[in-house]
Amino acid sequence: MAIDIANKHVKSKNRSAPVSDNVYLLLLVKLYRYLARRTDSNFNKVVLKRLYMSRVNRPPVSLSRLASLTKNATAKTAVIVGTITDDERLDVVPKMSVAALRVTKGARARILNAGGEVLTLDQLAQRAPTGSNCVLLRGERNAREAVKHFGKGPGTPGSSTKPYVRSKGRKFERARGRRASRGFKN
Repeated sequence: MAIDIANKHVKSKNRSAPVSDNVYLLLLVKLYRYLARRTDSNFNKVVLKRLYMSRVNRPPVSLSRLASLTKNATAKTAVIVGTITDDERLDVVPKMSVAALRVTKGARARILNAGGEVLTLDQLAQRAPTGSNCVLLRGERNAREAVKHFGKGPGTPGSSTKPYVRSKGRKFERARGRRASRGFKN
């Protein structure tokens, strides 16, 4: 049997464990690693993979987004491997059952006042080991302010990338490329 020299140093780009040393997160990983191995459920594999993710890749989900996504699945538990945040723009919070890594104080109070329930992911594992009657949700990954600055250079033709400007005013980046009277308007 020969050694595969061509792929000798090829390393998987995917995480196989979280980088964080949070003991509670590591206990959850231990639990879901066991469930992913011992059950045929794809749900547990996905949750485990999301537990490995960095914080940037675990974007928060607001209460309003949660309410709109779960309006047709009221009997199911919404599972978020991340944070649930409060949204003051939402007047009435519907009754819902949620499980998340973290829930902000305001969001938790509003869900419980509406007659809903908030579970931790280990409580969810006891209740639904295979993820039955659960719906996995996640936040918008590209909603960060930093993402607006990514892409083709600001000021180049056809670009809608946000420039890094000290201030947004009359004196800042308002001349060439921003007005037709000063050369061109992009």
